[in-house]
Amino acid sequence: MNDAGPIAGRLKRPTWRDPRLLIGIALIALSVVAVAVLVRSADATEPYYAARQTLAPGDVIAEDDLVVSYVRVSSAEYVAAQADPPVGQVVTRTVGQGELVPAAVLADAGDVTVRPVAVATSMPLDAGIGPGAVVDVWLTTVDNAGVATTVLLGEGLVVTAVTEAEGAFAVDADQVVYVAVPQDEVPAFLQAVASGGDLAVLGLGGTP
Repeated sequence: MNDAGPIAGRLKRPTWRDPRLLIGIALIALSVVAVAVLVRSADATEPYYAARQTLAPGDVIAEDDLVVSYVRVSSAEYVAAQADPPVGQVVTRTVGQGELVPAAVLADAGDVTVRPVAVATSMPLDAGIGPGAVVDVWLTTVDNAGVATTVLLGEGLVVTAVTEAEGAFAVDADQVVYVAVPQDEVPAFLQAVASGGDLAVLGLGGTP
């Protein structure tokens, strides 16, 4: 009599027809596809125009002012590079260097409500004053009795450019600061600037 237990049957090697093997292969394939889709969506960038350097209110955009950046943003909010570049249009607010150009800040030249006005100053400018900076413009005059009076000509004006004084400005000034003045205030501003007093351009928060 044979007391040995029943011999266990050999495990069968799975075949291509085994449903469990097919399900495993399908799951692996789905995982690979899902990862590929995620990677592709994460890298789905589009080209948009950005400012090569700071653009100030009143600046007319030239071709050299723009660069193309690939980012993921709302296509309706910024100017896409697939469209014609906004060359010739005017910026209505400061666009910082490297910032994408918002469609809402562009206007035709005839619709601009500010004008750049030159302010010649012999006082040293703060190192932070440059295109896009917000400044106050002060005027100091001295009457016949030698009494000095200082008044605020423009408050919270945006600088569009800073240059070294040349020509007529070079006599009494070291630098010329161009500030964006609201169009309806330009006549009074120019009249005050031409009064012959000393002009000072100060960053926000400064006092003469």
